[in-house]
Amino acid sequence: MAYDDAAPRASGLDDPRGAHWAWRRFRRILAWVTLVGVAAAVVAVWLLGKAYGPLGWIATAATIGGVVGSVAMAGALMGLAFMSSGTGHDEAVDRFPADDRP
Repeated sequence: MAYDDAAPRASGLDDPRGAHWAWRRFRRILAWVTLVGVAAAVVAVWLLGKAYGPLGWIATAATIGGVVGSVAMAGALMGLAFMSSGTGHDEAVDRFPADDRP
């Protein structure tokens, strides 16, 4: 089957099986990154406790939320970038005709 340059080809996310695999991989990456974030938060709370003495519950909650939230957000954004690139979604955008681009 010949490829027509005028019509964009479907990406991996357009195939239900490919999309299922990609989203499952993304969720697995996000779970591991969140687990690393929790471990980093435990270390951060421990180090802050050693440096400043016992922390109040607000400082502990803020530290845990800030560390886990930052690491999870970074992992989510990187995971989405890997997913769109790995499934061919990025290349599908480049296949649109030049007159359809802004």
